[in-house]
Amino acid sequence: MRTEPEMFDLILNFAWQDERVRVVAMNGSRANPNAPRDAFQDYDIVFAVTEMDSFLADDGWLEFFGRRIIMQKPEGMELFPPDGKNRFSYLMLFEDGNRIDLSLMPLGELEHYLKEDSILRILLDKDRRVPALPESSDNDYWINRPTPGMFDDCCNEFWWLSTYVAKGLLRNELPYANAHLDYMRNQLMTMLSWQVGLEKGFDFSIGKHFKYLERHVSDPTWQRLCATWNASSPTACNQALGRMLILFREASQDVAERFGYIYPEYDNRISDYLWKIVG
Repeated sequence: MRTEPEMFDLILNFAWQDERVRVVAMNGSRANPNAPRDAFQDYDIVFAVTEMDSFLADDGWLEFFGRRIIMQKPEGMELFPPDGKNRFSYLMLFEDGNRIDLSLMPLGELEHYLKEDSILRILLDKDRRVPALPESSDNDYWINRPTPGMFDDCCNEFWWLSTYVAKGLLRNELPYANAHLDYMRNQLMTMLSWQVGLEKGFDFSIGKHFKYLERHVSDPTWQRLCATWNASSPTACNQALGRMLILFREASQDVAERFGYIYPEYDNRISDYLWKIVG
């Protein structure tokens, strides 16, 4: 596998040689000073370019970066519509295991781009277009301190979704039930993250998709959360639902008490309803 210095040399050598590329920036975990380091971190690179059409006309220029196992071009896909930004991305996994997520961006969007994300490093600025920026930081991704409205919205969404899981189980529609169980779990992990914030502060990130949550909750809590992923049959899904309800109730009651928020009364009504229809 090519080393990080080799990969940076590769990326910057291309940029120096190509007059169309004026600024090279990096987001993502390799630009985050607080992210754990490993060989599987992507190189999230942005080229601010004078024009994009010549790049888009032929993918041959990408061969400069190495032999690929697979590539995805999100903005060129039909099944997964792009996000509407005037950019074009090439997500490339190479035979040596390195991955570059390379985005092209018109120079005219540079000013807006520089304000999008606190995790940002400028690797090359040929024309000194980029003003002095704060040090790259993950503070945009720190745990949110919930307002009363945020707390209630999380509770409401969790308990509302539980009725969809029950409906899926009653109809023997396991994919439908499991899909909504996943949505519920996101609310559960949000609530657990607020518990973490109360214990350890709201000045750090627990990562995309809560990937660092395990490091900050107790082992028993983590094991109880993991047990909610065991939902491969209607019986297992129903058991996972029950485990999730109990864990969410405990976490949300704790958060409500410590913040002085009102715990929702519909918990009891929904719990009674679920008990009657799915046991």
